[in-house]
Parts: sequence; C-alpha cells; structure tokens
Amino acid sequence: MAGKPDRHDIDEVLQQALARLTLLSGVTAALSSTLSTEEAVRRLCRILVPQLADWCVVDLLDEQGRPYRVAVTHRDPERLPPGRFEGPLPPIRDDLPGPLTHALRGAGPLLLTSISFPERSDDPLHAVQAETFRRLGGDSAILAPLRARQQILGVLTVVRTRPDRPLTDDDQSIVEDLAHRVALAVDNGRLYRAAQHIAERLQRSLLPDRLPEVGALRLAARYSPAHETAEVGGDWYDAFVMPKGDIALIIGDVAGHDLPAAVVMSQLRNMLRTLACDRGEPPGEILRRLDAVNETLYGTRTATCLYGLITGAESGPWGFHHSSAGHLPPLLVTRDGDTRYLEGGAGLLLGVDPGVPRQDAFDELPPESTLLLYTDGLVERPEEHLTHGMTRLRQHAAALARESVEAFCDEILAGLGGSDDDIALIALRVPPAGP
Repeated sequence: MAGKPDRHDIDEVLQQALARLTLLSGVTAALSSTLSTEEAVRRLCRILVPQLADWCVVDLLDEQGRPYRVAVTHRDPERLPPGRFEGPLPPIRDDLPGPLTHALRGAGPLLLTSISFPERSDDPLHAVQAETFRRLGGDSAILAPLRARQQILGVLTVVRTRPDRPLTDDDQSIVEDLAHRVALAVDNGRLYRAAQHIAERLQRSLLPDRLPEVGALRLAARYSPAHETAEVGGDWYDAFVMPKGDIALIIGDVAGHDLPAAVVMSQLRNMLRTLACDRGEPPGEILRRLDAVNETLYGTRTATCLYGLITGAESGPWGFHHSSAGHLPPLLVTRDGDTRYLEGGAGLLLGVDPGVPRQDAFDELPPESTLLLYTDGLVERPEEHLTHGMTRLRQHAAALARESVEAFCDEILAGLGGSDDDIALIALRVPPAGP
C-alpha cells in the first residue's frame, strides 16, 4: 500500500504551480498592454529572464518569410552590447536544417539537453545561432514555434546556462503555453497594423490628390492619423481655384471617429465644393446652404468647418474672406514672427441650427505672411485647457515664420503632433510685395 505523500513534496508542487501561474499571468499582462509587436516581445523577455531562463531570444518572420531577431535578453546585461544580436537574420535553408530552422518550419517545441555547435557551418542561419550560444553560453534550451491561424510567425528560445538546473519536460510544456500566448500577441499586433494602414489609406484617399498652384502663392497641407487608433475619422482639408480665380481654402472636422464620420466628411466636402463653385456667394452664405443640406441628409450629425477665399492679384495686396462654422480660428504669422488668430466670422457648428444667419470676416494678408488652418488634434490635449495648446501653436509658428511653407508644416507637426486625435492642416504663404 502506497504511503501518504510527504507534506514537503505537496508544498513544493503547490509552489511550482503558483510560480507557473504567476509567470503566465505576468506574461499575459505584458503582452496585452501594448499593440507594438516589438515592445510586447521585449517585455516578455524581461519577464522570462530570470524567472524561467538565463537568457532568451525571440525571432520572427516578416510578411515575406524572412527571419529577423527582435529581442535578446540576458541575466547579465553587460553580456549584450546594444544591437549586437538583434536585426535581420540570414535566410532559411531547408537543405541544412539546424534546430532554429526546424522550429521556424513548425517543429517543436524542441528540448535541447546537449548543446554543441560545429566551429563552421554551411548554413548562415545556423552559424548565427551557434555564435549566439558560444557568446552567451548554454547548457539546455527550448525552441518553441510561434503558431497563429495555421501560420508560423517565429520562434521563442529560452536557455539555461547552469548544468545543475537544466530545462526539463515540465518547462517544455510551460514554454509551449508561452509561445501560444506570444503568437497571439504578435498576430494581433500585425492585424492591428494592417487595419491601421488600411484606415489611413482610406482617409488619405478622401483628401485632395494635389493642391492648386497659383502664381507665386505657395500651399502645403499635411494629414497625420491618430497614433493609437486604427479607424478613419472626419478631419479634412481642401483647396481649389474658383471660377473667378479666387482660391478656396477649407478645413473641417465631422464629429465621430468611425467609418460613418468619414463618409459624411467626404460628402460634405464634395457638396461644399459644388455649392462654392456653382453659387459663387460669400463664405457665410455658402456655409448656411451647406448647413441646410446637412440638416436634410444627416439630421443630427454635427461638424465644424471653416471656408475662406484668398483674394487678390499677382502683385497683391492679398486678403482672406472667411466664415467659420464652429471651427478653431486660423492663425496668421507675419514674416517677422508676429502672430494672431483671425477670430472674425465665427458661428455655430454645422448641424445645430441651420436657420441661424452666418457672418463673414475679411483680413488682409501681409506680404510673406503665412496663413494656417488646422483641426483640433493639433492643439487639444486631455485634461488641459485649450488656451495652452493655442499658445503653444503661436509660439511654435512664430519661430518658423521664415521657413518654406513645406518646412513650416513639417515642423508644426513634428513639434505639436503625437495627438490622440487625427490632425489635418493646410498653410498658405503669401508672396513678397511688388510685381
């Protein structure tokens, strides 16, 4: 008759189970806290070392099936010169397969209890792996393929360097579980990036392909999608030459951050173009008509919009005739860096009360000045008053007053971008005075 289990053995089993649950919980939290594939696997490696291994590696396959090493973590950070082991790997060769090649082809998890590599190898990928083990050491290792949706995405390698504490079959099952979780995180990150790319392409397809070129006037525009979303939004800009030669400048933002907002945005943009070219009326009247159409077609859908006309002859003077439907005021920057917001012509958002009359405003544009139209993502920040963002924009724009209009837009985005919202902006540079 078998004796009762020793209490010490029971406690040890419970401790091992608790340690395994703690490890899996930490890994799950690390992988789910970011959509960046590279950051996720680096966080994973920092948890596995030293809890499970003395060092570990994550190798991934790109969309073309080429391997690249994303993360290498060692118990002793001094053993890892920055960038020494990470980066592109040699291509996979099926004629001379080593353990890493086998795992990248889906074999495993592979438990290696006796590690030895020849001094020379005709397989470049195997040679890289051998060099890594020679430099970092290794007595036992587990290589687990990362599988998701019937695809191999890469390999997780965990290594122990002490002969008295080798990796075992029990560790093999843990690493297999970890590899499954890593594969899901990598796959989700790639799906997210693909959706983000499609959303950005769709958004850009709804914006003008090119800006008009009129004499010495210079136009530049930029669109920057929100960095943490994979959805289309309602931000847009537009510019075109009117039948009588004036230049229409438009900036707008439809409420919402989804496909319906993008659809309404594109339709409002096209309707505004049609009304402006067909009617040739002052901006305030055009916005009134647009508001009436918006009320008929979309009901409660709200949007901001600023519509203006650049007027003047080739030799100047130039002016800006404009009206705003709840949009942030344009910023005028002189050649000497003086700045002011053009707050005239302000009115209600589109979709609030189409019967309210709309006002127009006119501002002169000094020679070599810059007129900037932008959406709220450029200046609004969570838990911060809007005036702080408006002040930042004035200060930043003043320092760029004499840059080219292209550099002006680039530097504005570089200095004030990184928002949680989309950003659209369009800038116009007035030519110097004289013929």
